[in-house]
Amino acid sequence: MAEKPKRPLSAYMLWLNSAREQIKKENPGIKVTEIAKKGGELWRGMKDKSEWEYKAAKMKDEYNKQMQDYERNGGSKETVTKKKKGAKKVAKKSKKKESEDEDDESGDESD
Repeated sequence: MAEKPKRPLSAYMLWLNSAREQIKKENPGIKVTEIAKKGGELWRGMKDKSEWEYKAAKMKDEYNKQMQDYERNGGSKETVTKKKKGAKKVAKKSKKKESEDEDDESGDESD
């Protein structure tokens, strides 16, 4: 079975990937976290983001087509399995909570 398609990058992430080297050049010795922070400031200040929004929309359309093919070929089973695993964790927490509540009740009969 083919691998599940990866989600497309947002317009901001596409832009940041292209601007990262320039940000590093303009700010020598800048940390990775600071690059993202600086990138966020620059992105918010940009007037025309249409180029990046267009690229992101194009990538999202392609992703949606790939997901349809993936699901058509029986690929959605992976998602169901992940949901079931999460449901088990919730069920375990519920059972644990119930047993704690029962312990509390059995020890205190004044209620």
